[in-house]
Amino acid sequence: MRAIWKGAVSFGLVSVPVKLYSATESHDVSFRQVHAKDGGRIKYQRVCSIDGEEVPYSDIAKGYETEDGEMVILSDADLAELPSTSSREIAVEKFVPSDQIDPMLFEKSYYLEPEKSGAKPYALLRQALLDADRMAVVTVALRQRTSMAVLRVRSTDDGDVIVLQTMMWPDEVRTPDFSIDAGDIKTSEVKMAKMLVETLAGDFDPTEFEDDYAGAVESLVKTKIEGGEVKRTATSTKSSGDVVDLLAALQKSVAAAKSARGESSEDTSGTADTEEPTKKATAKKTAAKKTAKKAATKKSTAKKAS
Repeated sequence: MRAIWKGAVSFGLVSVPVKLYSATESHDVSFRQVHAKDGGRIKYQRVCSIDGEEVPYSDIAKGYETEDGEMVILSDADLAELPSTSSREIAVEKFVPSDQIDPMLFEKSYYLEPEKSGAKPYALLRQALLDADRMAVVTVALRQRTSMAVLRVRSTDDGDVIVLQTMMWPDEVRTPDFSIDAGDIKTSEVKMAKMLVETLAGDFDPTEFEDDYAGAVESLVKTKIEGGEVKRTATSTKSSGDVVDLLAALQKSVAAAKSARGESSEDTSGTADTEEPTKKATAKKTAAKKTAKKAATKKSTAKKAS
């Protein structure tokens, strides 16, 4: 894994230098929109809804739409004035009981790895969280925006590790706008429901579950490939052309580098060095043949004269 952020966890006077790693990745199956006739990909244009013209990236700005439909355009200068932070500190605000935080608030998870100098205070914080059965509520600046998050301990095959989980702000969690009226519930119905729960009771093991949909899609695609149901397009066909493109890119890079140094770039193809000696050798052979021919002519002339 590659660290995406470096900083320090601070609580009280203790500072733990850490690295941040993404703890999750998505394995969602993704499809491309293509032309059913030939398999070509469908392209989308950036078209203005008012004048119907295609808009280049350089003319695209950020706009904030108000509740009454008005559009307020924000420039880069406007955005630069917004409150942001580049702090590299994960500041612990308080330690709270684990059962007080609604899992719905959790957003994205990251692993925290200590730097060598922070291994001991990291281990102390990890053990304190475990013994107290609490989470540390923290604030952290990620992607130029301050987020609320928690630190908790997760057990893995390689040992216990501290996980940082960013959280949504309370006003980002929607309140359901419906109510449930189930009428009177009989005691016998409640008893049967409890029996059903006990019948299906057990410990949670995530390895017991798998993504059947992704597996079915892969199987379907494999079957179609084996049956020859594949649309060959210029963008999807992979052949030695990829190598040629890479070679061309390398040649251009060498030419650019030589040009920057004021050198000739005529031999960037890699064949000039081999062709030059060949040309010289051919020239030598031709000259030798001409010399031998001249010598034979002189001898023949001398014989005739005598």
